[in-house]
Amino acid sequence: MSPYTSAHPTAAAPDGFDPGSLWERLSGLQPAPDLWLVIATGVAALVAVGPWALWRVSRNAITIAHEGGHGLLAVVTGRRLDGIRLHSDTSGLTVSRGKPTGLGMVLTAAAGYTAPSLLGLGGAWLLAAHRITLLLWVATALLLALLVMVRNAYGMLTVVLTGGAFVLVSWLTTPQVQSAFAYAAVWFLLLGGVRPVFELQRKRRHGGAPDSDADQLARLTHVPGAMWLLLFHAVALCSLIGGGRWLLGL
Repeated sequence: MSPYTSAHPTAAAPDGFDPGSLWERLSGLQPAPDLWLVIATGVAALVAVGPWALWRVSRNAITIAHEGGHGLLAVVTGRRLDGIRLHSDTSGLTVSRGKPTGLGMVLTAAAGYTAPSLLGLGGAWLLAAHRITLLLWVATALLLALLVMVRNAYGMLTVVLTGGAFVLVSWLTTPQVQSAFAYAAVWFLLLGGVRPVFELQRKRRHGGAPDSDADQLARLTHVPGAMWLLLFHAVALCSLIGGGRWLLGL
């Protein structure tokens, strides 16, 4: 007898919605996929991050995580989140109100470049614990919360399409497809969290991005922007190594 519960929905009670079956579905465990599938999804994510032709499209998902990180920390630290904008050039803007200096502002500014990697690390932890369905639902909930704060049409479109993919996979596909999708998404966050930091480093080296997160943090803390870049690199690479080990079962 398998120690894992089924990833298929449990039949609802005859009188309608059954909270117990929903909780059982969310809290249930799903079997880990074969190693070849874990590796294949990692390779697919690497391809999506590598060539510029693909990256300029797939980077939209990283921007969602980046701006979502700013927004989440703004709310957590007590700032007022006015809105988030996501643009077709894969840039974004998160506007919050509150004290212009202090720990809350520093954490909010630092959350952007670290968010994709940390989300990927958290996702890898859930997958290592065989919580595939829970991961898909948590991701959907986060995207729904983000959608409420998006203030432009392109941003709403990208979030709806991304969230729609999670909903469709969660409800309409087999456990095998759900597993492949979840692993590919987590690999993508882990790998996709690395490249933007190198891109920012290159821009700053050539005098670009004077108002980047690293430069804003430098003005807020009087710590050189290069040190913040080093922090971003450390978070991205450590998350990739740690999350990768979890995904591969090492």
